[in-house]
Amino acid sequence: MGLTAFALTPTTVSAKTKASPVPPATTAPMTAETPAKQRAIPYRGKIASVDSSAKTFTIGGEEKSRTFKITEKTTLTKAGQPATMKDVVADEEVRGSYWKMADGSLEAKTVKLGPLTDAEKATEDARKTKRAEKKAAASPPSPEQH
Repeated sequence: MGLTAFALTPTTVSAKTKASPVPPATTAPMTAETPAKQRAIPYRGKIASVDSSAKTFTIGGEEKSRTFKITEKTTLTKAGQPATMKDVVADEEVRGSYWKMADGSLEAKTVKLGPLTDAEKATEDARKTKRAEKKAAASPPSPEQH
């Protein structure tokens, strides 16, 4: 019986290997359509520098800075209103989301300039409240209650 179990283990491993092929995203070059299939990654910070000719801005971080490219697909807003590249200036608060491209560059999906708007503050407060309620409901009973 031990021999049978030993013989099945390699078969199971090879079946798993065949059942899960390498995802095409890692082998195929990324196209302009690929970001739509990816989930955008959020970011937040203060703009350290701007390169208007390259249409990029950099956010300084604790470990390293990140440079985001603004494209024709990027949605730019300031205080909830449409904005342009001219509104992107150093020392401005910024938040939004980006896609990490195959070449390692970061393409901005959304760029929201300036402090949080009242609507964003309300949404964030509601999210924090909901998270706190969910955490309180999910926490296990203390050992004293048993």
